[in-house]
Amino acid sequence: MINKLIENIRKTNAPIVVGLDPMLNYIPKHIQEKAFAEFGETLEGAAEAIWQFNKGIVDATYDLIPAVKPQIAMYEQFGLPGLQAYKRTIDYCKSKGLVVIGDIKRGDIGSTSAAYATGHLGHVQVGSKKYAGFDEDFATLNPYMGSDSIKPFIEVCKEENKGLFVLVKTSNPSSGEFQDRLIDGRPLYEWVGEKVAEWGEDHMGSEYSYVGAVVGATYPEMGKVLRKLMPKTFILVPGYGAQGGKGADLVHFFNEDGLGAIVNSSRGIIAAYKQESYAEFGELNYADASRKAVEVMIEDISGALKNR
Repeated sequence: MINKLIENIRKTNAPIVVGLDPMLNYIPKHIQEKAFAEFGETLEGAAEAIWQFNKGIVDATYDLIPAVKPQIAMYEQFGLPGLQAYKRTIDYCKSKGLVVIGDIKRGDIGSTSAAYATGHLGHVQVGSKKYAGFDEDFATLNPYMGSDSIKPFIEVCKEENKGLFVLVKTSNPSSGEFQDRLIDGRPLYEWVGEKVAEWGEDHMGSEYSYVGAVVGATYPEMGKVLRKLMPKTFILVPGYGAQGGKGADLVHFFNEDGLGAIVNSSRGIIAAYKQESYAEFGELNYADASRKAVEVMIEDISGALKNR
């Protein structure tokens, strides 16, 4: 699947991923009202509104982008109907040729980790048949519990030709409380980065490993160090736009081949119509605002890479 991601990036010339992280207050009133008219002000109504909102954004942007990243918590808050909207979104995005990164941040061990891996990336045995659960192409993982939490996912990824993005240095302000702690004179995130590179050596695509890393856009200097530590690791870069990251901050996350990183923007794209820069589109044309935000993001990152 890393090869498919790289193929999509080359085809679109857009090393970006749209984070499909819907909140009800992002969803225009006309979509909510239609969903509530059909299903009531219920969890089912909320899930329908989320699905229609996502569909509009995907329809408006799929030809420009290589991948999407739905954050499962935004769907789980609406219970089982929300998870159904999550699965429906995954299937629809894949039907459009997009790579789907399931932002699930799992991090357990043993049989629990294996079950998570099966549910999200593999096939579960039911009698004489096998079924894919959520069927994302990639999943995000928290490595705090060590190799025991990652290896069951790698085993499933090998079977299914799927991939992972492991948290290394995250974009949130308090990430340094643990991640920057010095261990034998080096910050913890460097040790984690080296381990990600080691895990990845055992599961390589044609150019890059199937085991990627998450490194926040808000820490460009750390990104420069981690890029050298993980030369064959694809880096998922959150924190662009709404969290302050800019294209000029991101060049060190990429290798000389122009690959090696994919930059995420969530509310900066899906709620673009709420921003002053895109207010002209209005609520009814929210998806057109999202498309324009994607175009601006591509131009910003491409320009920064050309000028580095």
